[in-house]
Amino acid sequence: MLALVVEFRIDAARIEAFDAAIRANARASLAAEPGCRQFDVCRDPDDAQLYFLYELYDDEAAIRAHLQSPHFLAMDAQTRAWVQSKTVRRLRRTEPAPLPC
Repeated sequence: MLALVVEFRIDAARIEAFDAAIRANARASLAAEPGCRQFDVCRDPDDAQLYFLYELYDDEAAIRAHLQSPHFLAMDAQTRAWVQSKTVRRLRRTEPAPLPC
């Protein structure tokens, strides 16, 4: 399994709109993408502008499918100007053992 770890810093004036958009994207990803196994949206309790995503995918093809999905593309286009910074890391999950497909 592969993990995407994404950290966003969001424009303070757009936090509530971003929050709604990223949550909807997470729900759609889990509902519509068979290769998406987990999609956690986290927010720093001491810094409202800082978001952290933890996503698990079966493989690289599942990540590509996510990045090409209509819900991701719409969310990305809607929120791109609100993002002050974004860091993406791809990691291989080693423990616990991969979830059954």
